Amino acid sequence: MLVGTTDGSAPVAAAGWGPQLKRDPFRRHAKDGLQCRASFILKKGAYVRCRLHLLLATVFVAGSLSLHAQAPVVGASDPDALFHSIDPKLNANTQAAYHIVKDLLEAGHWELADKYLTERYIQHNPNAASGREGVVKFFTEVRKVKPTPLPEKMRTKVVSVVAEGDLVVVAYVYDVKDARDPSKSYTTTWFDMWRFKDGKADEHWDPATRMP
Repeated sequence: MLVGTTDGSAPVAAAGWGPQLKRDPFRRHAKDGLQCRASFILKKGAYVRCRLHLLLATVFVAGSLSLHAQAPVVGASDPDALFHSIDPKLNANTQAAYHIVKDLLEAGHWELADKYLTERYIQHNPNAASGREGVVKFFTEVRKVKPTPLPEKMRTKVVSVVAEGDLVVVAYVYDVKDARDPSKSYTTTWFDMWRFKDGKADEHWDPATRMP
């Protein structure tokens, strides 16, 4: 925490209430300019006493911030254009990621998995086993995904694609039902990250938690 210095200069960091403070510095609230007087009592340890109006003002500010709506997560107008790079290796990896998203995840054509995933495919999602066979079984047998016609262009709402070294990270718009009001929903961000080896995804991460 920050406390006032004994000579009235800039605040200094302190691990606890320090008995070295011997005067009554003034504080100005950063949000609305209200002042509080800190009274430091040098006996068995110093303590701070702030006026009630500052406490109420702080509660009011915190409450008002929670009432403001978030800025919604918005996907790119042309997600296909994000999966390109002027670097040949990065371009190959992002194109493989593109087909994983569009052909496998979006259209459910897991019979094409061997084109884009290595046989050992290391999986960090807690719901699917490692190995290409494990992820195919997860989507076709656990999730019971049925293939749909391959789209000409990606329909998934993609926010960004970042490729560096052997990694590609794809961030998506994620629509979630509001637990406090199921009639409403809000947006947040989901991601998939793959490590590529010889043009195929060899390892995968996402923020999934264990299914009930």
